[in-house]
Amino acid sequence: MAGERAGAISSTAVVARWDLTALFNAAEPRASDVERHLWVIRLVEWLRRAPLGLVHSERSVEPQIEDEARTPRPVLRLRHLLGVLERNADQQRRVGTMLRRFMREVDSAALLADFGFAPRTGLWSEFAHRLRLHVLPLTPETTDLGDLFILLFPDHSDLAWLRAIDDDTLKRIVGLLAVGAPERVADGAPDAKPRADWRAPFYDAITFLGSNVRSAGVSPGLRRRMDAALMADSPFHQLARAAERVSDLGNSTDPADRAALLREVHYLRALLDTCRTAADSVHEHLELHGVSVDVVFDVEQLRERTRRIDTLLTCALSQEPAREVVNLVVELIQASEERRSIRGLFGQHYSLLAKKVAERGAATGEHYIARDAAEYRRMLRAAIGGGAFLGLTTLVWFLVVSLPLGAFWRGLATGLNYAVSFVVIQHVHGIVATKQPAMTAPALAERLTALDTDAGVERFVDEFVLLIRSQAAGIFGNLIGVIPVVLLAQWLARLAIGRPLVGTAEGEHMLATLTLLGPTALFAALTGVILFASSMIAGWTENWFVWHRLDSALAWNPRLIARLGRERARRWSRYWRANVSSWAANVSLGLGLGLVPAFAAFFSLPIDVRHVTLGTGELFTAVGALGVPLLREPAFWWCVAGIAVTGALNLGVSFWLAARVALRSRDIRVADRSRIYRAIRSRLWRAPLSFVLPVGIGRRAAPPN
Repeated sequence: MAGERAGAISSTAVVARWDLTALFNAAEPRASDVERHLWVIRLVEWLRRAPLGLVHSERSVEPQIEDEARTPRPVLRLRHLLGVLERNADQQRRVGTMLRRFMREVDSAALLADFGFAPRTGLWSEFAHRLRLHVLPLTPETTDLGDLFILLFPDHSDLAWLRAIDDDTLKRIVGLLAVGAPERVADGAPDAKPRADWRAPFYDAITFLGSNVRSAGVSPGLRRRMDAALMADSPFHQLARAAERVSDLGNSTDPADRAALLREVHYLRALLDTCRTAADSVHEHLELHGVSVDVVFDVEQLRERTRRIDTLLTCALSQEPAREVVNLVVELIQASEERRSIRGLFGQHYSLLAKKVAERGAATGEHYIARDAAEYRRMLRAAIGGGAFLGLTTLVWFLVVSLPLGAFWRGLATGLNYAVSFVVIQHVHGIVATKQPAMTAPALAERLTALDTDAGVERFVDEFVLLIRSQAAGIFGNLIGVIPVVLLAQWLARLAIGRPLVGTAEGEHMLATLTLLGPTALFAALTGVILFASSMIAGWTENWFVWHRLDSALAWNPRLIARLGRERARRWSRYWRANVSSWAANVSLGLGLGLVPAFAAFFSLPIDVRHVTLGTGELFTAVGALGVPLLREPAFWWCVAGIAVTGALNLGVSFWLAARVALRSRDIRVADRSRIYRAIRSRLWRAPLSFVLPVGIGRRAAPPN
């Protein structure tokens, strides 16, 4: 009995919540603005969520519901609601008056002109605004229909049922809004405000948008980067004036102004095309002179506003405006989703910057790919030289960690040691193998544009094999170079001072640190992220250097010319233009490897880094301290396994992240990834040595210019 009573109470609560008669009775046109707004929100919520059993419990004007499986449920509820109102004149008058007063007293132009656009310029201020939309609730106590729109349609699923509203239902909605004119409230008193043409907010919004487009188009950030020929006739100024003329003619009650309105609309649309073309020319400037995400953001906002003007013109001039208005509402819901998406904001506006970073990485990455046996040997020699220098870096690291420094200063000293080493290796044309994946992944992604044929897939696999083989040469060379340097240093120290540079205690600590049985794999993956981040910092730094034209500033700086002379100043400028990326990569990588553990220690996080070449140097330094018998110990071989895993994760994680950025920047979706995987497996089965040695592929794999 208790269960039945509880079920009855629950059922009663559901009926009370979704009771249509109660909803109609609450339609009080004399209510305050906020109460009227809440009523409309509740009405849309009823359409979205009311149980269908309650909808069909009453006799409907459309008892046939055989299309229920095909028709979205909110549309069925809407038809039922209209049917009930059409059978009850008093309720129809109350609801129609309520809706008309709602639409008349809110600021519809704010929705049409501003909704979906950034209320302020700048990417980061827009990020802060979107974050507030996620964290803070909105209030219905506002006349801004843009704010109310989010409360009315908070769910992306509203798109489906709005699109599914049929023409007959739209006519019935229009009829509901027209019932009872001239409007009277429930007690018979006339409305305080006269009726206005429903198109007036559309024309007002067109004026506002025209002013916004003009303001953006003539702003210094865009104006100086647009094609001068397109700006010669001041299309943005003309656009704002044309939008005002369209608004004046559209709001005119003189029938003779109709023909003039159509002429002005045709002219306005031509200006919209010209302004969009001018905005597109900004991208050509960005391709040549670097990218600014704020400029990209402003260009996209300008283009979207011109599209909105087109849409509003279509609604205002259409012979069937109800359908066009529904399409506009659908577009606004989509804009609402995009407007609140933080991920979409960065994904959209960093894509061009990612493209520039990837392109610069691809150009650099070509130097890290060995395409024949001669280049393979040169790469191996360069990697041996890099490994030998990293052996010295390892010994300096042992000296740094032995000093009585705090965590931060030890991390900074370690980072500077690595950074100086990487810069020196770069300038003596050596190679650090772990830097290759982040540089070569964009170069590989360049080949993903021609996979529609088997020959294209084979060419891509050729490039993939060349890349893996080049990485193998880098790893082999680094290890060949680092091992003898640290062993020789330990042996010479024994001869000179009677003990190794690195003692037994440090050697045993290295065995405990580098073993695969510890967190080595996790730390190696983190190091892969740092390696990738350094390549991104390099690309961003070069883009920033080009964007601000610092090469020109250095070449023509009066103080620099007075100190160095004109020719040396130009050489200095050319040097930094050619090497700013490598400096940024090397310094950021070195400081990242040194400071990340220091910052983690500040938060009491047991985080460290594992670099395959430096780790190998540390391991064989331990061999030099503990002696050859260590090679027979299981602890040594667990460390060797840890080094192998470290190398795989250093290379794999950085390559994977760099490839994702490169693919995203080109908006590439491989339709049939299995074809690539099968081709790679087939090549591995047929020619496994080609992945590590210069056999099977030669200069034929070089990409065409």
